[in-house]
Amino acid sequence: MPTIANIAKINGIAISGAAATDRHILLGTQTASSSATLSFSGINSHRSDVLRSSFDVLEFRFDNMHPATDGADFQFQVNAAGQTGFNEVMTTTAFQVYHNESDTDTILNYHDGKDQAQGTAYQTLASYNIGNDADQSVSGILRLYAPSSTTYVKHFTSDGNGSYQTEYSISLSVAGYINVTAAIDEISFKFSSGNIDAGQIKMYGIAKA
Repeated sequence: MPTIANIAKINGIAISGAAATDRHILLGTQTASSSATLSFSGINSHRSDVLRSSFDVLEFRFDNMHPATDGADFQFQVNAAGQTGFNEVMTTTAFQVYHNESDTDTILNYHDGKDQAQGTAYQTLASYNIGNDADQSVSGILRLYAPSSTTYVKHFTSDGNGSYQTEYSISLSVAGYINVTAAIDEISFKFSSGNIDAGQIKMYGIAKA
């Protein structure tokens, strides 16, 4: 396949300037194997010399999270610096789209059963009631904004898709804020029931523009 440089040479075009760089920097990876939870600790201090000066967003990419238990929700919670228990207060929203394999049922609506109003529970992400058939899983991205801030509440957004236990494709867009001004230092992912049978989560820092 010809490169831009090749094409420029053929056509006599002069190209200058630095090549674009990917601003995502991998900070950590967790891989499940019949795991109760996958957690990242010290996210506020991990590579702190780089994180605080270069990043203002942490992005968690979860890939093919497969539940051991049929019909489980994929969820997350956090700890503020110095706290334990993964029970920080959140206010969240959830919007769903689904479509079944037989093409007989579709929906596009707000899902008030998957939101929280100053709740402390684990928050459902990307999809829900994930099937545990061998080919079923959930994948998506969670973005946590300004986790090192000690001034503002911590906003997050999440998008993804999963295979529902009765053969539906379900996408759940979730957003909200964690109602603490302290820095966020730990994050935990789990299914609402049973273990994470398989799957991988990567944590990236996104450099400031």
